[in-house]
Amino acid sequence: MTSADDVTEAKVALRARFLARREARSAEERAVAGAAVTTALLRGLAGTRTLAAFAPDPTEPGAGRLPAAFTQLRSRVLLPVVPPDGRELSWAVDTGRLAPGRFGLLEPVGPRLGPTAIGAAEVVVVPAVAVDRTGVRLGRGGGYYDRALRHVRPGARLVALVFDDELVDALPVEPHDRRVTAVVTPSGGWLDLT
Repeated sequence: MTSADDVTEAKVALRARFLARREARSAEERAVAGAAVTTALLRGLAGTRTLAAFAPDPTEPGAGRLPAAFTQLRSRVLLPVVPPDGRELSWAVDTGRLAPGRFGLLEPVGPRLGPTAIGAAEVVVVPAVAVDRTGVRLGRGGGYYDRALRHVRPGARLVALVFDDELVDALPVEPHDRRVTAVVTPSGGWLDLT
């Protein structure tokens, strides 16, 4: 077995453990965490003109609050659109109208801007299953955000949202992994990593 295979296997095992922990969280714990993450995130995003973000699923921090809370920023907000096939995200401007898309994920209703639209964002809020203190992000394993982040402009801030116990000391990393520059947790708020 190669070293790359070891890293892949380690990621699969960690992902399963973190996702199981998320599923086990109570609705009350999720709601409290969602409120705290939303407050800290909005503070950290103040002054952002163009933001790329996502609509959290029910188990993720910020579920039920984001992206509606972004209206307070008075920013242009881009949300991802998962294609009917393939693994390259498109983007659309959030107008407040969301509908279920592929995998049941909420996405904006309206014109699609294509994969490179994310390059207009000053800040990109990305989903994560876990993040380490050096900015390594563990996603869900589909590679959608790995592909999308190739189109991010130089100097854009990459921010991940995780529960407190999902900010860890170290995670396995592969050459294609793009590090985030900040993380937001319910108890720790916004933490710059670089």
